[in-house]
Amino acid sequence: RGYAPYMKRLLDRGELALARWRCGLPSTTPAAQAGIMYGENFDIPAFRWYEKDSGTSVVCKVPKLARAVQERVSAGREGILKGGSSYANMMDGDARLSLFTLSALGRQRFFESVRGVGFFLLFLLSPLRVARVVLLSLWEYLVEMAKRAIALFVPGRRYRRPFDVLSPFLGILINVVLREIQTFGVIVDIYRGMPAIYVNYYSYDEAAHHFGPTSVEAFKALRGIDKQIKQIDRIRTRYRRREYDLHILSDHGMTPSVPFQQLYGCTLGQYIARQVGEGVFTDERWGKEGRETIEAQFLMEELKGLEGRLSKRGGALVRLMGRFLEERVGPEEEMPWDLSRRGDIVVRSSGSMAHIYFNVSPSPLDLSEIAVLYPSLLRQLIEHPGIGLVVGREGGETVIVGKRGTITLDEEGAEIQGENPLASLPEPELAAEQLRRLASFPHSGDLILFGAWHGDGKLICFEDQVASHGGLGGPQDYPFIMYPRRLNLDLEKVTNAKDLYPHFAAYLDGTRRPAH
Repeated sequence: RGYAPYMKRLLDRGELALARWRCGLPSTTPAAQAGIMYGENFDIPAFRWYEKDSGTSVVCKVPKLARAVQERVSAGREGILKGGSSYANMMDGDARLSLFTLSALGRQRFFESVRGVGFFLLFLLSPLRVARVVLLSLWEYLVEMAKRAIALFVPGRRYRRPFDVLSPFLGILINVVLREIQTFGVIVDIYRGMPAIYVNYYSYDEAAHHFGPTSVEAFKALRGIDKQIKQIDRIRTRYRRREYDLHILSDHGMTPSVPFQQLYGCTLGQYIARQVGEGVFTDERWGKEGRETIEAQFLMEELKGLEGRLSKRGGALVRLMGRFLEERVGPEEEMPWDLSRRGDIVVRSSGSMAHIYFNVSPSPLDLSEIAVLYPSLLRQLIEHPGIGLVVGREGGETVIVGKRGTITLDEEGAEIQGENPLASLPEPELAAEQLRRLASFPHSGDLILFGAWHGDGKLICFEDQVASHGGLGGPQDYPFIMYPRRLNLDLEKVTNAKDLYPHFAAYLDGTRRPAH
């Protein structure tokens, strides 16, 4: 549709090849980046989950929890960014420089270092780039204020602070300033000859969640990303202190969705609470992945590092900006260690997948044990029109239950009773194996629920999103990758993000070299 003209040009010239690949389950960024960067994503069951044995709620936008996940999956493994740079990622891949990277947040501040201050000054001394940021910021501000004015006359569309002339600046900081700093950082690193550079642009993902994967808003975000790629690639091809191969990829797809609550008038946790009766406390957590919150955290952390290196007046201005961000972002979604909030039943939703935990035992429960505790719950979940699959364990086996049939899986094979509940998926055998692996994770739920299809290619999700990922079904399972055509990658063998690790690790050990 013309929203990514530079990427199309790379394909038309034959420089890059385009293919889809399978990211595996869960189809979410933490699992995908862990797999790509370290070759391991075991026991990352979703974007958010619960650990019964310690009473810990894990959500991957909390920096110290993202860091703990990275430390676990990276143990004894070498990251693909060793000695290189990471920009706006969740994992740092053992990068020497990490800017706006969640797992490194708090561990190192870029602008506390001499190099960071030099980078900032170099950015300010680039008049064309500064002018670009100013003009884009002004345009973004005018568009946002126009949207707020129009929303006053549109039923159902309301802003929390419709007349707050300062609120749009948060979006400008994130959608314009942060993006331009990322791109400038990559360009500087190309000049410096850093061995590997990984930059992540989130704007399409955020727009697609809110407006849909094929919405005008999402495509406009894609156009902005395409322009950043164009800037980077022009420097890559013109300045050859070091040769680089260019890879462009998404770490998950996106499936059009309709919220469970919109269809049935209650959240999944509220529905479960009704089925189990009074006296049982249900602890439910869900919500958007919070790219805005994550990126605001990046900015607040870096402002702390910058404050001490400025004059008194400059430091005061930085503190004022920090307070502005804190007021508009609000507190973290949840604190990780709060045993007083442990519920009898814990619900953690990520897109069209939800993990359900029963706190009567710190160990995973079998389906038969759940049936004894809550006799009608399993039947009510299986029969609910908004729930497509119920996955659980029984005697070391994985059980996948649909409306008209059941699959029982172990390491030796599968036994199907009735209709195959995965038959509607394009690769049912692969889906079964991925579900068996997911159920084997120590911190997956006692039950794992997946949303049902709701006509017109839409999947029911357990968050307030019109497009989702993290679960199973539709385009969310099939991201894309653009790679140098000469490499002729065999992506049919890639069934999980961790299968891409050997490809990128080959650059690290020198067995694969960029083209000259």
